[in-house]
Amino acid sequence: MLINELFTTILSRRTADPATSYTARLFAAGEDELLKKVGEEAVEVILAAKSQGNARLIEEAADLTYHLLVLLAARGLSPADVEAELIKRKK
Repeated sequence: MLINELFTTILSRRTADPATSYTARLFAAGEDELLKKVGEEAVEVILAAKSQGNARLIEEAADLTYHLLVLLAARGLSPADVEAELIKRKK
């Protein structure tokens, strides 16, 4: 699945040079800055859904997904943890 491939790439970039890797810059910036970025992306999803069309919504949803995956990695979590929670909720 593409999410897992992306997550593997994100993990591999943790130790990359922040001067050449946006993902490494996110990790280096610290959790507060990463949370701010996730919040910004969430707002952009809402704005796209309200008035910018489906193509823009898809783009912003992809951005939010990427930044959420970076946050999970920064906290030592994974998409599998989210999947396990979703399975628990499936009743």
